[in-house]
Amino acid sequence: MTLIETTSFHDSELLALMNKLLTRVQQVRHRHMIVLAGNAVWCRDTGMRFVALSRLPRVTWVSSEQQKNADVVSISTAKKLLGQERDAIVFDAHSGFDPDAFGAVSGVICGGGLLILLCPPLAQWENINDPAAERIAIWPYNTKDISGRFLRRITCVINASPEAVTVIEQDATLPVVYASAKAQNPVDIPGDIFRTDDQRIAVTAIEHVLHGHRRRPLVLVADRGRGKTVALGIAAARLLQTQTIHIVVTAPRFSAVQPLFQQVQKILPEASVREGCVQWGDASIQFIAPDVLCLSAVPADLVLVDEAAAIPATLLQQLLTRYSRLVFSTTTHGYEGTGRGFAVRFRQTLDEQTPGWNQITLQTPIRWAKNDPLEDLVFKMLLLDATSADDERVGTATVDNVVMEKISRDALVNNEPLLAQVFGLLVVAHYRTRPNDLRNLLDGPGLSVYVSRYQGQVVATALVATEGGFDAQIAEAVFAGQRRPRGHLMPQSLMVHAGLKDAAGLHCARVMRIAVHPVLQHKGLGRQLLRYIRGDAKKQGADLFGASFGATKSLLHFWAHENILPVRVGFRRGHASGEYSVMVLVALSAAGEKVYAAARARFKRDLPQWLADPLQMLDVAVSAVLLRGADGDTGMVLADQHDLEMLIRFSEGERTYEDALAPVWRLLTRLLITTGKKSTGSCASIEQSVLFSKVLQKQSWASVARRFELAGKAEVLTHLRNGVRQLLGR
Repeated sequence: MTLIETTSFHDSELLALMNKLLTRVQQVRHRHMIVLAGNAVWCRDTGMRFVALSRLPRVTWVSSEQQKNADVVSISTAKKLLGQERDAIVFDAHSGFDPDAFGAVSGVICGGGLLILLCPPLAQWENINDPAAERIAIWPYNTKDISGRFLRRITCVINASPEAVTVIEQDATLPVVYASAKAQNPVDIPGDIFRTDDQRIAVTAIEHVLHGHRRRPLVLVADRGRGKTVALGIAAARLLQTQTIHIVVTAPRFSAVQPLFQQVQKILPEASVREGCVQWGDASIQFIAPDVLCLSAVPADLVLVDEAAAIPATLLQQLLTRYSRLVFSTTTHGYEGTGRGFAVRFRQTLDEQTPGWNQITLQTPIRWAKNDPLEDLVFKMLLLDATSADDERVGTATVDNVVMEKISRDALVNNEPLLAQVFGLLVVAHYRTRPNDLRNLLDGPGLSVYVSRYQGQVVATALVATEGGFDAQIAEAVFAGQRRPRGHLMPQSLMVHAGLKDAAGLHCARVMRIAVHPVLQHKGLGRQLLRYIRGDAKKQGADLFGASFGATKSLLHFWAHENILPVRVGFRRGHASGEYSVMVLVALSAAGEKVYAAARARFKRDLPQWLADPLQMLDVAVSAVLLRGADGDTGMVLADQHDLEMLIRFSEGERTYEDALAPVWRLLTRLLITTGKKSTGSCASIEQSVLFSKVLQKQSWASVARRFELAGKAEVLTHLRNGVRQLLGR
């Protein structure tokens, strides 16, 4: 695009440009981005003039500055616009270019609308302090220390997209805009309730879930603006009209499914409505949060799960087990969680538990026409369409023919195919990946990027953070609970939770993420890369090497295979993973060994007590893996003759649970701790799982019955006796 240097322009020029732009995009129901690049005062003033001249009715500003007579939301609350529609969004990057907020609000703009981006001069933007960089500025860095790679790349994408962007610089005349539209027919909208054929097919499939075979869940996948949430609403309303049923709707938050309930009200205007509930005669639709739905025995003929990628995997699995008629809906390129990663990981669960499941993809957009240039532009800016290497090109990779290396972020930002493969692999492996993770990948201080490549293609990658090295003053404040320097999870956890002050001065290498190409998993590539990173960390002088993640049996086995063992378990479920977090460590130096040994000893000593109180609801299989090898001084002894007699009589129903409790506890704990891979640690049978929950985790009779869907105390007791009989047989 060509810009001619000048100093100012008049409202008449702005109006002419605006009319041409709006005529062009409205003819084909596309959307367009206007970039106003200059100082903050000029940008905001010009933005107000543009909005006034456009006469678009639904306009929202995303800014830290209030604008006269304007609807303004802050960057931190911009996501509340999800599910709504606007004719224009003014995104004030002088308040900070937050990638998550930018991606979220871009999807609410309707066809024929505008995204107006206010930013510093493009040539200078990467060198200007960005307030939004605070999110990745770990101690001791601040926003001034954050590199400009991410913003440099954003600028390059903007400059390379003349069809999608009109750039207006503060010291330049208005660019030439042609009024004639690109040759394309506008999308015809059917006159009935369905906006697209995709939506009609989706509704039919949703209805079939209720009428067809049990345990045949449906997965709806779509990009933003395809009408999947409205499709859920149409189907729910139609089902209520024909039969007396109870439909439950769940999502990360109620605001995400407001369009669903609005659609139901539109179809059933005479229904009784209160927030989160629609009553139609004896039939109803009710919103229930995912965690409540999993913990309570809620009767439901059909469960609709929207924005499933943003719900912890453990909760999704519990829903899959508890309810027989389910619809999961997710956004392909989401801003709270990516549907592609969700699809890859959750598909495995569906294949195992409900092999008859079905998937439908909604492709035709509703809010705008096909081939929308703004959608393509945002995808490029935030790498929302990044994918891992083609399956066919990497299928023959092995641990013997890959090349491992640490790559610089400068090399990454200057090699778009490499960047796309690395980020695409992280997206597939972790379905809570967000646009801000791309910024951290390129600019995060103290971050290293490792890859394994096969014939140039990325087959595995890892992000590693450097932590620790506190001076005496910071260490004292952290140990006293007075400071929590951002970005130093491992040393702070060791100091505050394990009481190990010596961890303050140690240097730690924490693996933030590690991902292996989906077609190459379970072939040793992840462990091979982990060993390479561990060796490099030791060369760089790290004292400790480890990770923190949501605890699952498979992940614990992965790290334990490299002798990287648990030293800390969180006492609350993580919001993102839905799992209890666990920190695993291995020492790389003598100083590290001293701290590691102390942390590991405390973990082994205290774990049985944690399981009986704050970790009562920890997954039984995970608890068993954690216990294995926890051979500290817990007061456990092998069962003597008296214990054996009591155990036998309890298993035969001749002793009460209370009389046999101590011998049962000693037997169960000793077996879990002392046996190897063929141990009862898997707690494969329901009897042993019930035994674990009641005896070691001290859950109430009612809680155990509810957890395993048993009739009550009597049935729980029967499982306990059977479980002891199984253990005695071993």
